[in-house]
Amino acid sequence: MTPNTVEPPLVQDPEPQVKKKRSILPWILLLAIAGAATYFYPRLATLASPAVTKKGGKGGEAGRPVPVVASLARRGDMPVYLNGLGSVLAFNTVTLRTRVDGQIMKVYFQEGQFVKEGDPLIEIDPKPFQVQLEMAEGQLARDQALLDNAKIDLARYTVLFAQEAIPKQQLDTQVALVSQNNATLKSDQAQIDTAKLQLFYAHITSPLTGRIGLRLVDGGNMVHATDATGLAVITQLQPIAVIFNIAEDSLPQVSKKMAGGQPLSVVAYDRDLKTKLATGTLATIDNQIDPTTGTVRFKAVFENQDLSLFPNQFVNARLLLDTKHGATIIPTAAIQRSPQSTFVYVVNPDNTVEVRNISVGITEGDEASVDSGVDAGDKVVIDGIDKLQDKTKVNVRMAGAAPKNG
Repeated sequence: MTPNTVEPPLVQDPEPQVKKKRSILPWILLLAIAGAATYFYPRLATLASPAVTKKGGKGGEAGRPVPVVASLARRGDMPVYLNGLGSVLAFNTVTLRTRVDGQIMKVYFQEGQFVKEGDPLIEIDPKPFQVQLEMAEGQLARDQALLDNAKIDLARYTVLFAQEAIPKQQLDTQVALVSQNNATLKSDQAQIDTAKLQLFYAHITSPLTGRIGLRLVDGGNMVHATDATGLAVITQLQPIAVIFNIAEDSLPQVSKKMAGGQPLSVVAYDRDLKTKLATGTLATIDNQIDPTTGTVRFKAVFENQDLSLFPNQFVNARLLLDTKHGATIIPTAAIQRSPQSTFVYVVNPDNTVEVRNISVGITEGDEASVDSGVDAGDKVVIDGIDKLQDKTKVNVRMAGAAPKNG
């Protein structure tokens, strides 16, 4: 090589860059296809959905009818109740107390026993009162003898005074002595009556018919008329009363019924308003409205033969105010509500459902009366409603019927 010779520049081979571009191109195509699929698939499914629904007649998947449970609307009587919270109140509650001092000798009752008026309950030692009675009777006999003697002397003095054998003063003194002995005799009789009364009070009997509670003293204890606590408590359970509150707006209707002499029935339910306890009659209405609650107190009487009501028990009272005859009645499960209306799904003869707006009257438990929109004999859907629309094809099973296999 000569010193002045210049070497030609090196030329880079283009094949590696072409190969690199060719290796990226398939990935770009795959990404483009995936993006297109992601964009167009939901829209194609949405476009295809109406076609499937139209083909199936607005039913379930593949046009199958929607299974529902229906009930027949019927015509009957719908009671109108006024509801109120109340408590049971005994007509009479008596605390037994002793009226004399002494020792308890016998207790004739058992705790929780039903007693009748006049039944013996407790006996207090009667011996001290028996002694007092005998002493009073002895004093009476003595004073009676004195009176008899004074009367004999008075008769004698009267004869002697007529013969002017004695002065008038002696006769007047004898007359006063007879009067004094008569007064003493009356006092002695009062002492006898007092002793007999104490003897009567020593035998304590039931003042009313009812149930006796837990005894507060035991046999052998000394009791006094001034004791703060009693001996036992008797509560009348038959009949029994229920006091409950009703809103003042309903007072005119109830007063009108009572003024006409119409007895109003009252039903007592338990705390959960599920179990019926007893049925009674409205007795009276309080004479004033409670301004703090806007309610009036009502009092109902129950015979309570089965002892289902107990004093101070909490109950739900339902006053039967009226009965709506010939009402169209449907289950409350069929009633649907929207912001615009209240409606039900009615099954047509071709097993499609129709949306009907209704006017609900009275609701009582699981049933409600309908003023308009449904007639007796119509089939209203009560189960499977969430899958229904107007004109949906349904497979109906009547309430109470056994489901078909398959």
